[in-house]
Amino acid sequence: MNVFEFVLGIVLIGTIGSILKARYGVRKDMWGNETPAGGDAATVAENSRLREELRGLRERIHVLERVVTDNESGQRLDREIDKLRDKNNV
Repeated sequence: MNVFEFVLGIVLIGTIGSILKARYGVRKDMWGNETPAGGDAATVAENSRLREELRGLRERIHVLERVVTDNESGQRLDREIDKLRDKNNV
């Protein structure tokens, strides 16, 4: 076996491996980690649940930002806190 046959064999093995990975849906991310394409039903369901939870958390943050930045509500909240402090001090 000469050098050229050896190189051809290595290239052939690499090509067959790449074809098999593509056929069975194995993908690489930018760090070289190999994962199955599409994922299973449990992964898809968990991703959907996490997206819904994230959407809910974003809505809550939006409400909190509105409460904090609204001057009238902030002043009213300060008065309520002061009232509670006065009740505890009596």
